[in-house]
Amino acid sequence: MVALAPSIRLRRTPFSEGVEAAGVTAYSVYNHMLLPAVFESPEADYHHLKRAVQVWDVSCERQVELRGPDAARLMQMLTPRDLRGMLPGQCFYVPIVDETGGMLNDPVAVKIAEDRWWISIADSDLLMWVKGVAYGYRLDVLVDEPDVSPLAVQGPKADDLVARIFGEAIRDLRFFRFGWFQFQGRDLVIARSGYSKQGGFEIYVEGGDIGMPLWNALMAAGADLDVRAGCPNLIERIEGGLLSYGNDMTRANTPHECGLGRFCNTQTAIGCIGRDALLRVAMEGPVRQIRPLAVDGPALPPVDRPFPLMAGDRKVGQVTSGAWSPDFGTNVAIGMVRMTHWEPGTDLILEAPDGPRRAVVRETFWN
Repeated sequence: MVALAPSIRLRRTPFSEGVEAAGVTAYSVYNHMLLPAVFESPEADYHHLKRAVQVWDVSCERQVELRGPDAARLMQMLTPRDLRGMLPGQCFYVPIVDETGGMLNDPVAVKIAEDRWWISIADSDLLMWVKGVAYGYRLDVLVDEPDVSPLAVQGPKADDLVARIFGEAIRDLRFFRFGWFQFQGRDLVIARSGYSKQGGFEIYVEGGDIGMPLWNALMAAGADLDVRAGCPNLIERIEGGLLSYGNDMTRANTPHECGLGRFCNTQTAIGCIGRDALLRVAMEGPVRQIRPLAVDGPALPPVDRPFPLMAGDRKVGQVTSGAWSPDFGTNVAIGMVRMTHWEPGTDLILEAPDGPRRAVVRETFWN
């Protein structure tokens, strides 16, 4: 077994003590931080997530804070989603693009106030891009990474657990809305959101000193709910069609190729840096796009590199995420497929490391 070498560059989190005590068995590296990847096993973690409640250390979802008179202007420059109607207390999923329309990140924007925003980022060094844009345009805004570490509570019993710590009013939060709730005298942003389709909350913990007290409080309060430490689950996220930046999409892809065109108000998102490029893409349409696929055979090996999708001797796409689904009895996969072969029901051949497999394009994801 290969272990990660400890390093100051590989940052621990305010919840690492709890994660280790809970028996984490594998980590990934995400935004230069430790991200738990497995506790009992991917399959056991998957079943538990779907029936009970888990507490996830997702501190690696770092925040890029925009603060100052030009904060809203800068936020709109970063994304083709029109943010003019967004109010404080709302969270928006926002593609972040460069001048060519290429995806730099797919974060959640959290509007704290008109002059204060958090960008809860996926796995890329977005902070440097945002600081460069702010400096290059001489904007009156401070761009920094605050001491904020998200802790997610996910699963069908998430409402019951979070209400025991923060009060019954939290049940009234609507999807992708947040409120301020107290823990040990400190006001915390809590949003109804998360990287699963099972429902739950993300707690934006400001100040690492209350990380373990909050972790321990949730674990104690949820004992009768079968609460466990967990993490984003590969199988469940593929079933739900939740994309992973750096795996399923990169800077080489536009939002339209990633199936995110509905989040691009290109005509009205005035000021977006990649707007002109995306106007052309929207008019012409993408020539490849993310598609769900069902793949025959036994459990796929880990997708540690893109697996080619073939039509005869011609490559027409690639699978970027895949896993065996216990609930659906097939390998579930996410792939980027050319328009000539992306229609539902199209038969393709996946060149897996252990041999060719039949792969069928699906119309929808599983959840």
